Amino acid sequence: MAVVWAVSTLTLLLLAGLLPDFQLQSADGDSFTRTSLTAAWAAGAFGLLGALVWPLIVRALLLVPALVLGLLGFFLNGSLLLVALWLIPDGRGAANPETAVVVAAAMSAVASATSTSLAVRDDEAYRRRLYRLTGRTRPRDPGDTAGALPGTVFLQLDGVGHHVLRGAVADGLMPTVADWLDAGHRLTPWRTDWSSQTGASQLGILHGSNEDVPAFRWYEKDTGRIMVSNRPASAVELQRRAVRRTGDAGLLTVDGASRGNLFSGGADQLALVLSMAARRGPRNRSRAGYFAYFSDPANAVRTAGSLVAECVREMVQSTRALLRRENPRVSRGGLYPFVRAFATVVERDVVVSAVMGDMLAGRTAVYADLVAYDEVAHHSGPHGRDTDQVLKRLDRAIALIATVAEHAPRPYRIVLLSDHGQSPGETFESAYGLTLKDLVRAGCGLPVPRRVRRTRWGHPQTESGGGSEGRDAARDALRSALHRPVDESGETARQLPARLSEPVVLASGNLGLVSFPDVPHRMTREEIDRRHPGLLRTLAHHPGIGFLLVASAEHGSVVLGRDGAEVPVAELGDDGPLAVFGPGAAAAVRRTDGFPHVADIMVNSMYDPATGRVHAFEEQIGSHGGLGGEQSRAFLLSPPDLSPPVAPGEELVGAEQVHRVLRSWLRESSGPQVPLGPLEVSPPAGAPESLLPVDGPVAPDKNH
Repeated sequence: MAVVWAVSTLTLLLLAGLLPDFQLQSADGDSFTRTSLTAAWAAGAFGLLGALVWPLIVRALLLVPALVLGLLGFFLNGSLLLVALWLIPDGRGAANPETAVVVAAAMSAVASATSTSLAVRDDEAYRRRLYRLTGRTRPRDPGDTAGALPGTVFLQLDGVGHHVLRGAVADGLMPTVADWLDAGHRLTPWRTDWSSQTGASQLGILHGSNEDVPAFRWYEKDTGRIMVSNRPASAVELQRRAVRRTGDAGLLTVDGASRGNLFSGGADQLALVLSMAARRGPRNRSRAGYFAYFSDPANAVRTAGSLVAECVREMVQSTRALLRRENPRVSRGGLYPFVRAFATVVERDVVVSAVMGDMLAGRTAVYADLVAYDEVAHHSGPHGRDTDQVLKRLDRAIALIATVAEHAPRPYRIVLLSDHGQSPGETFESAYGLTLKDLVRAGCGLPVPRRVRRTRWGHPQTESGGGSEGRDAARDALRSALHRPVDESGETARQLPARLSEPVVLASGNLGLVSFPDVPHRMTREEIDRRHPGLLRTLAHHPGIGFLLVASAEHGSVVLGRDGAEVPVAELGDDGPLAVFGPGAAAAVRRTDGFPHVADIMVNSMYDPATGRVHAFEEQIGSHGGLGGEQSRAFLLSPPDLSPPVAPGEELVGAEQVHRVLRSWLRESSGPQVPLGPLEVSPPAGAPESLLPVDGPVAPDKNH
């Protein structure tokens, strides 16, 4: 504190000499000694205000979006500096508001750099400060906790597939994980459901059921709304359905904490939980983690500096990729640098801090999601320098949590897992010059942009597996659909009859969903063919599409592949049109086919097993959501004192089975979990919110 105070005083003196609108002297001038004392007074007042007033400011701004709150830090510091100058006796300190922001930012940066230089590394300084705040300055004495039931921390590394983790360990990017493997930890791969994305996986892991979650986003005909897994109102509805289906509140019902997740898992301690963010009002606990973290001005400055550094890092990396003409590549401009910085810095710091607080408080079960890798891999690809840096920082976070566990009042078992992987590949639009929505509209005879008429029909690399006859049929079908006059705006002039609504086309990575909202039931293949004769043929034979799933009046449901392949779902095996997607693909498709809200047409992109590439139907060069490659292979890393997740020779399949494994481990550690009672599972009409441990109304989705 003394060193930081002294450096801050010198910084103020320097800035007073450089900035004409900032002064630390009276109008008549002062001696250097007097000016130095004034600077010391101002630096001390600024530091004291930061310690006392900053937590109140953060609490007042608790409902402000977290990204905005982080960026406001510099301006709030400027306001505190103005107050500090006002407190100087005899009015010797003065600055206009713009200068105050600059001075405060400089002082914060210098103070942060000074405190960092006095420590071996940032994590060490942060950990020591945390120990002092909690009064646990010494590691736990094993003799003091002999016979104590251990707690369990589940850390989800979002999007880190089994192959990526093994590669990171082999390349020395994750030494902490490597040490755990050397110490006997079990690394178990597990296969995701067809919907290989966080919404389906985490709902199944935390609540034991991901039934009727066909994708990341889908259209529900009975309610007329689009469900999106990362919308608060959709998340709370999915959680409510899972609780009603299982009759159980979730994995974390007994003394649990949920940090940075889409769903609560039944925990009472919540921070950054999306399903809780649907509640409005000052008692919204989903933002409690932000207050707990940013109320410490040292944390705020530490994270704000890292936030700026991450934004600069992203700009440099994206510029380098552009200059090198790296391919595939997607746009990384606009707000993306700030979105990436939030995911890799703010969310990580807040979640890691909350987990460490949970351990020092001795909570029984903690589940936390670190989303940094997944966000960067979407835009930079799952393999490369950008994601390697993220994996290194994730390993540091894991090491920090493991070290803090040594000071906790009870022993902890730390389990690492992922919800899915990521598959690389050029986007569908980049590869073929049109989006999935364009292709569907063309097959339906709807207006399409002029550029669709000039679409390319596949690169040589993407045509493996599709015969020339199939491509000719697709080309003929599309040309037939587009053979109409085009208006000056570039759109075809003829419109469908008014009674037919346009299809809803949604993308979830390399999984596409097509629904016809004016038909209340799931349309059959026969109905689609009568309405749009060229649609299914156009889609099934396109070289960028692997297979379709549609209902059939004759066969129940069928999978349509290239070259006219057509297999009833009841007869589906891991050969035929799904052979390229590997073992388990048929079972995953068959399960999804039974969901009430499965789309009229489910579209999975092509997959090249030689390169591992898929084509995302959205702007992502690292994607997940469907079948094909690394996205379907997640991992589970467990300590050796926990029972094996599966018997020798068996495979761990599906998020629901992962939930059963994690629940069995909690029973081994702390006894059985307590499910909800019958009255809580079936609330009376008009009281659906009673299932969730929060107050306040639900904010509705704004569907579009």
